[in-house]
Amino acid sequence: MKNYKKPKVIIVLGPPGSGKGTQAGLIVRKFRLEYFGSGLALRNRQKADDFTGKKLIKVMQRGEWAPESVICKLWIDKLEKFKRKRKFNGLVYDGGPRKMLEAKLFDIALNWYEWQKNIKVIFINISKKESLNRLTKRRQCKKCGRLIPWIGKFKEIKKCDKCAGPLIVRADDKPKAIKKRLEEFKKHTIPTIRYYKKQGKLIEINGEQSIENVFKDILKTLK
Repeated sequence: MKNYKKPKVIIVLGPPGSGKGTQAGLIVRKFRLEYFGSGLALRNRQKADDFTGKKLIKVMQRGEWAPESVICKLWIDKLEKFKRKRKFNGLVYDGGPRKMLEAKLFDIALNWYEWQKNIKVIFINISKKESLNRLTKRRQCKKCGRLIPWIGKFKEIKKCDKCAGPLIVRADDKPKAIKKRLEEFKKHTIPTIRYYKKQGKLIEINGEQSIENVFKDILKTLK
């Protein structure tokens, strides 16, 4: 995957708690790609002392999703920065596009930036039961924001393994908010996944394995 004539675009989708962020990070490091995460971008956007930042806090705490207009603005800004890079191997989009309109707008954007030729969509699939189990138990570093998944060796971690900060439960990982997010996923993201499948871009991965085995399966599809 080195020295692409056409930059690689890898979209990573999956239910809440499926480990999208973990796998996206591994792909980025393995192939030296750029990263855009919808969840991280939205949480960073909340920090702005303006109307949108304040409203996003309330919306996401309820387990609801940000509107397409906000999401698209965030990734357009990021894509423009990527386009200015002298050396650009490609990008990983972690956790989106989540809705059909977002997916179609993202396709238009990729055409605009001339990155439409080499796209793969990784769908990390886990059951609703597994999603609930992971989300109700996973933690986040209060200091640096790192998410600690509830899987394998990470279950034993008592403090952040990067900055030693204290671990907390995210506001949108409370039971009521989790239920809402799962409903949103079924309503909006499942049709989006079908959209990519019809295009022949979708690769489904069993997410109910160890982090290492999920990544091995992903690597097989990217060779």
